[in-house]
Amino acid sequence: MDLDSLRFANFSDLDAAITDWGQMVAKLKILQDDAKDDLKAKSDKANWAGDNATVTRAFVDKTAGEFADAHTQAETIKRIITDTRGELDSYRTQLVAAIDRGLKKNLTVRDTGEGSFTVTMNIHPDRAANGTSVPEHTQADVDTFRDEIQNILKNATESDTSAAKVLTLLVDQAKHGFSDASYKDRDSAAKAVEEAEKVAKILQKDPHDVTLTELNTLNTTLASYKNDPLFAERFATQVEPKKVLEFYAGVADPYQGMGRDPKFGEQAKQLQKNLGITLGTATLSDSDKMQAWEEKMVKLGPDRLGIDDANDPTGFGVMSNLMRFGDYDDQFLNSYGDKLIAYDKERNVEDMSPWINNWNHGDLNFWDKNDRGRDPMTGFMQALGHNPDASTQFFAQPEGAGKSVDKDGEVNEHLKYLTQDRIWLADPTLDGDDKFNAGKDALGHALESATTGYAYDSDPMTGKDPLHPGSGDHRTAATAGVMEQVAYLYGSEKGPEMLHKQSELADSLGKMGAAYIDDIDYSLSGLGNQKDTDSAFPAKYDGRANFSEQGAINFLSVLGQNETSHGVVSAAQHLYTLSALDAYPATSDENISYAKDALTTGGEARGILDHARVQQAETDFTKDSEEANKSLGRSGDWITLGAGVVVGGGIAAIPVPGSTAAAVVIAPVVADAAGEALNTFIGHQVDKGVDAAEEDPTKQAQTTSAEFYQKGAEDLGKAYDTYSESNPKWDNPDRTEWARDIESSYINTGSNQDDFRGRAPYED
Repeated sequence: MDLDSLRFANFSDLDAAITDWGQMVAKLKILQDDAKDDLKAKSDKANWAGDNATVTRAFVDKTAGEFADAHTQAETIKRIITDTRGELDSYRTQLVAAIDRGLKKNLTVRDTGEGSFTVTMNIHPDRAANGTSVPEHTQADVDTFRDEIQNILKNATESDTSAAKVLTLLVDQAKHGFSDASYKDRDSAAKAVEEAEKVAKILQKDPHDVTLTELNTLNTTLASYKNDPLFAERFATQVEPKKVLEFYAGVADPYQGMGRDPKFGEQAKQLQKNLGITLGTATLSDSDKMQAWEEKMVKLGPDRLGIDDANDPTGFGVMSNLMRFGDYDDQFLNSYGDKLIAYDKERNVEDMSPWINNWNHGDLNFWDKNDRGRDPMTGFMQALGHNPDASTQFFAQPEGAGKSVDKDGEVNEHLKYLTQDRIWLADPTLDGDDKFNAGKDALGHALESATTGYAYDSDPMTGKDPLHPGSGDHRTAATAGVMEQVAYLYGSEKGPEMLHKQSELADSLGKMGAAYIDDIDYSLSGLGNQKDTDSAFPAKYDGRANFSEQGAINFLSVLGQNETSHGVVSAAQHLYTLSALDAYPATSDENISYAKDALTTGGEARGILDHARVQQAETDFTKDSEEANKSLGRSGDWITLGAGVVVGGGIAAIPVPGSTAAAVVIAPVVADAAGEALNTFIGHQVDKGVDAAEEDPTKQAQTTSAEFYQKGAEDLGKAYDTYSESNPKWDNPDRTEWARDIESSYINTGSNQDDFRGRAPYED
C-alpha cells in the first residue's frame, strides 16, 4: 500500500458499501425467515401429488436453503468489510500520529510510489528561516521513524490484501448460488487462509524428511480447521493432488515406519482422518481451482504414483483410504466412483485381485483391524456411507423404472455389480478376523445411507452426526427408489444365497428394512397395489416406496432367515404397530378399523419373519436340535431392544445394547411422539432388560419352535390388550373375531403357508 493512499484515504465509498451491505443483510434476513416460515412451511404441509410432490417441493426446499446461505454470505461480507475499514482507519491514525512525532524531530516522509517511501529532514538547517530553531535528530531516530512507518504500511497492506483474498475465496466458494461459510471478522478469515498456506508447505516436502514435530503441527492445524471452508480450499489448492497422495502414502507406509519414533504411527493414523475430512470440506467449494483439483484427482485414480512407498499404489489405493472420513462433494464422489467401478470391473477375476494379493503390502488404513485398506472399493463404500446424498445418487433407480421394481432392467448397474458380480475378499490385519469381510460390511454402510438419508453411523436423535444433525425422517422418493431395488434383489430367488454369503450385510439390511417398515406394511396390506391410499399406514414422505405385496413378502422372508436382520426388523415392526395403536384411539369406526389393520398386518409381517427364522434354524441345524433351539432363543431376544428407545420427529431410534451409534436403528412411527402403548412397552422393556441380565444367557437362548410361535402370538395378544386397556370406553363386540384374525394373520402366513408366500430357507 502506498503511503499517501493510506495517509489521505477517503473511506466514503467503503462506508457506503458497508451501509449497503448492512441493508442487504437486513432484507435477506426477512427473506430468509419468510422462505423458512412461510414458503417452506406451506410446502411441507401441502398435500401435493405428482411432480409437485417431488420436483416442486425439492425446488422449494433448495430455494429456502439458498435464501439462508445468501443471508449468511452477505453477513460475512459485511463483517469483513466493516472490520477491514476499522483496521485501515486505525492504521491511518497511527500513520498520522507517527508523522507528527517525526516532525518534532525534524523528520518527515515522502511517498515514492509502489509502496516505497523515503525519510527526509522536514526543514534543512541551512534553509531555516532566521530565528527558527530546528530540532535535532540522530541516525537512530531516523531508523526508528523509518521502521515505524514501514511497519504501519506493512500491516495496512496485509489488512487490505488479505481482505481482498478472503472475499474472493468466499465468493468463489459457490459458482451458482451462495456459500454458507461464516466468519466473524477479517482476522478470523485471514487467519484460516494463512494457516492453510503454512501447513501446505509441510505437505510439499518429501514425506521421508518430515519430522514428528512437523507432522504433529500438521495434524493439530488440520484438526482445528478441517471443517473451515476457506482453510480447506486454500490448503488443497496449494498442493497438487498427486503430491497429496504421495505424501500420505509415504507417511503411512508401515515399512517406512521401521526405526521411527513409535509416536509417528499414531500421527500417521490421525493424519488419515484429519486430511480426509479437510479434503472433503475442500471439495464442497465450487471455485475453478478446486474443480480442476477434483478432476485431476479422479484422473489419477487408475495410475500408479511411481513411488517406492506403500507398494507404489494407484491413486484409487490412496484416495479411497482418505475419503473414509469427511463430507465430500456429491458429484466428486460419483465421478470418482464411476471411474473406480469401470476400472474394477475389468479386473474382477477369480484369484487375480489387483488389490488383495500376496505382493500388495500397501496397508494405508489405520482405523480397522479387519481392513488393511488395500481394496479401494471398501474405502469408497465407507465414503458413501458417510455421504447420503452422494450414495443415493450413486445407486439411483434407472430412468423409466416402473411403479415398483420387478425386473433386473430396473436395477442400477453399480448396485447389481457390487451385490451380485464383484468378488469381495477379506483383508484383515494379523490381529483381525479373517472370516469377516470388511468390504461387504462397507457396502452395507453405503446402502444404509443411500436408503435412509442418514450417515450409517449417525445418531439421529442426539444430532451427534456432523453431516446430518437432528432428528426426523430423511427419506425421499430418491432414497425409496434405492430401497425398492435392494428389496427386489434380496427378495429374489437369489436373495437367500446372497444374504447368507454376505452375512456382513445382515445388520445393514435389517436397518434398511426397519427404516421402511411403514412402507413394507403398506405394501403387505395389498393397498400398495391399489390407487386408494387412505389406510392405517400413512405416507411419511412423498414418493413412498412400493414393494408390491409379493415383493414385501419375499423381502421379509429373506430378512427373517438371519438372526440379526430378523431381530432388528421385528423390533421395528413391533414399535410401528404400537405407534399405530396410539395414533388410532377407539374414538371412531375409522380409527378402530385402522387399529385392526395395523394389528393384523403387523401380525402378518411378524409371521413371515418368524416362520422364516424357524425354517432357517431347522435347516441350519438339521442334526442338532439343541443348537436350533439356541438359535431361536437368541432370535426371541429382539424384544429387549425396546429398552432405551427414543421417539421424536416421526422416528424411533432403537439403540442396540452394548453398541455404539453405528448400531442405532432408525424406524418410522405413525405419530411424531410416543403414546401410551409405545411408552408402556419401552418402560416395560427397561425393567425386563435389567431382570434378564441377571439370568443365565445359555438358558435364555433355548426354545422350541412351538414356544417361539407361542411367544409371537402372545406378543400380538398383549398388543391388542394394550389397545383395549388404553380405550376403556370401547366395548369391542367382536373381540373373539379380532383375536382369531390377529392370530390367523400371524400363524397362517409366510413361507410356511405355501410356496408362493416367501422364499424357502437357504441350504448350503
